Amino acid sequence: MTSPGPGGPTPLSIDATCRIEFGPGRIGRLPALIAATGHDRAFVVTDHGLRTAGVLEPVLKTLRAAGLEYAVYDEVAPNPSTANVDAGAARARAFGTAAVVALGGGSVLDAAKGISLLVGNPKATAGDADELWEAADGLPLVAIPTTSGTGAETNGFGVIEDTTACRKVYIGHPSVKPRVALLDPELTLGLPAPATAATGIDALVHGIESLASRGANPVSTAYATQAVTMVSHALPAAYRDGADLDARAELMLGAHLAGQALSLSGLGLVHGIGHALTAHTGTPHGVALAAVLEEVMEFNAPAAQGAYEQVARAMRLAPPADGDWARAAIDAVREIAGAVEVKRPLRTLGADRGMLPAIAAGAVADAVTTNNPLSPDHTQVLEILTTTY
Repeated sequence: MTSPGPGGPTPLSIDATCRIEFGPGRIGRLPALIAATGHDRAFVVTDHGLRTAGVLEPVLKTLRAAGLEYAVYDEVAPNPSTANVDAGAARARAFGTAAVVALGGGSVLDAAKGISLLVGNPKATAGDADELWEAADGLPLVAIPTTSGTGAETNGFGVIEDTTACRKVYIGHPSVKPRVALLDPELTLGLPAPATAATGIDALVHGIESLASRGANPVSTAYATQAVTMVSHALPAAYRDGADLDARAELMLGAHLAGQALSLSGLGLVHGIGHALTAHTGTPHGVALAAVLEEVMEFNAPAAQGAYEQVARAMRLAPPADGDWARAAIDAVREIAGAVEVKRPLRTLGADRGMLPAIAAGAVADAVTTNNPLSPDHTQVLEILTTTY
């Protein structure tokens, strides 16, 4: 695959992600998907909330009906830490060789990748994340997202929290990229409206930042454009009526495509700030992103006119009378965030003014920020944070 450019075609190397199983009721295929990994036992990684909400039990019932032995680790935290991942890995090692089944949102899927990798590297801990990219293979992973936003089922890395350093770290390896993404929108029907909004905004940001990323290419652009179309249409509908299966299905597939896009292109400053804000305040990821989304788009607009025109056209916006597609895209994003009631001032998210310089420093240092269309300095990021405070 090549793309034309001033210096001729740009070479690309695209590593296809995983098998996709999409549709209502697809959870019934789980035993066969586990068998396809070469295992007949499952180590299920999830959280307390999904057990309490009744999402876990039908999955376990499917495993029991197929005669599969399984164990469950349901202690993943909303912002999983290195200690959280180490505890899950210890439980998985005790259970023995199995396929890892990750059932949950992005936090669960990210933790499961770390757990899978550490089982294959028994002397390692999650604190060794920076050294694990060259590690031995982890256990095979089947990802079952129960939210529509993170796209974590499309890649082999997870974002977890180093509570000692108060920063997010990346843990991953090619072997823990999920073998299968099982996308069953029926699993999202009970997701509360605030969680629908937060995770859906995450998916929208993935599409927008992928289009504007320095790493954008024809393949990521194709995924991201379709993702923005689907998520911008389905998110308000799914927020208004959580039982709307068509909207849930469109949102889930759109979020998956956005994940495919970001895995190829990288993201940008919205995620850089979001990671730092969450590390300092514990703010849910999507809410952290929403707090600064339009403001970062404003900052990037001088260098992202073409990308934001792609965003606006993907949203099916009417051509603006003044020709300012970037302004139209920013206004449309603001309207969606308002419709799903997800945007909050930083001062309501546990941030005080004294934290802002450290959050800005974390955002500038975050690896995702290197793909931003403009390279921000500490002062510029601090100005964005002050504006949104």
